[in-house]
Amino acid sequence: MSTSENGIDLGDIVELTNPALESDVELAFEGALRPRSLGEFVGQSKVRGQLQLLLTAATMQQRTPDHILLAGPPGLGKTTLAMIVAHEGDRPLRMSSGPAIQHAGDLAAVLSSLVPGEVLFIDEIHRMARSAEEMLYLAMEDFRIDIMVGKGAGATSVPLDLAPFTLVGATTRSGLLPNPLRDRFGFTAHLEFYDEAELEQVLARAAQLLELTIDREALAEIAGRCRGTPRIANRLLRRVRDYALVHGGGAGGADVHSVMAALELYDVDALGLDRLDRAVMETILTRFGGGPVGLNTLAVSVGEESETIEAVVEPFLVRIGLLTRTPRGRVATPQAWRHFGLSGPEAALTLDDL
Repeated sequence: MSTSENGIDLGDIVELTNPALESDVELAFEGALRPRSLGEFVGQSKVRGQLQLLLTAATMQQRTPDHILLAGPPGLGKTTLAMIVAHEGDRPLRMSSGPAIQHAGDLAAVLSSLVPGEVLFIDEIHRMARSAEEMLYLAMEDFRIDIMVGKGAGATSVPLDLAPFTLVGATTRSGLLPNPLRDRFGFTAHLEFYDEAELEQVLARAAQLLELTIDREALAEIAGRCRGTPRIANRLLRRVRDYALVHGGGAGGADVHSVMAALELYDVDALGLDRLDRAVMETILTRFGGGPVGLNTLAVSVGEESETIEAVVEPFLVRIGLLTRTPRGRVATPQAWRHFGLSGPEAALTLDDL
C-alpha cells in the first residue's frame, strides 16, 4: 500500500472487496486531507497569523491559550483549526457539539473529566441549551462550576474546581450567541470565503494526497465551481477522481475535459449551482416572472423546507448576484436571467424595488 506524507495508508480503492475496509480507507482519506498545522493550512491568512501569535505567546508563558471562537459559514475549516490548536500546543483534544449538550449535567460531565491544558471543541456552540450556557460562563472565567445537590429547600450548591482548559467554539450563526458567552472568548476569528487561487492550492494539496494526477487548468475549473468553500472543493475533487478511475481505465489522472464531464454528471454548473439552486432560480424565473415571491411559496413550489431554502440555498445565490431579498419577496436579478438564457428584465433593481 502507498503512504501519504502524513503517514496514512491510502491504498488502491479499486482493489478493495471488503466494504468495512473500504470505509476505513475513505475515513483515512478524510483524515489525510485535513492540515495538521497552521503552516499547512491554506487561506485565512489573517486568522492564521492571529492564532499563531496567540498560541506562541501561551507556549512562551507556559499557560493554556485563551478561549477561541471560530465564526463563519460551513466548510471553511473551523473544525480543522480546532484540531490544529490542539496539535500545535501538543495538547489533548475533546470534541463535542452544541446539540449534544442539552442539559447542564451533560456539560458538567464533560468539564469535570478534562485534564489540565486540554482543548475542548464545541461545534455549533450556539445550539447548546440555555442552562448549559449559563454553567459555561463560570467555567470559562474561573475554571469552576457549581453543582446543585438535592432538591427543594434542602438543595445545596457544591463548587467543583476544573482543570485549566481552552474552549474552542465554532458557530455558523454568531448572532445567536448570548453576549455574556461571546464576551468570554479571548479571541474571535471570522472566517471568510476563499478565492479561486486559494482553492487551487487546496485542491493541488488534496490531489497529491489522493495520488491524482491533474493539470492546472482542471484545478482552476473545479475551483471556479465550489462556492469558495474548501469542503466542497475536496468533495468535488473526489468525484473527479472517481470519474477518472472509472472512465480512464484506472490511470489515476484527470484533465479539464474529464473534470467538466464529471461535474456535469453530478449537476454542478459553471457557477457552482447544484440541482436545488437551479430549481429555486428556475421556479422564480419561469413560474413567477422573476419575482417577487415569498419564501414559503417558493419552498412549496420546489418541494423543500423553507429553512433549507433560507439557510442553504439563498446565501450563495445572493452572494453571487443571482437573487435579491426585498420586503415583497425574492427577486431574480438581470444576471440570473442571462445565466439561464432567458429573456427578462435587463434593468437593474431600483431603490424603490428594495
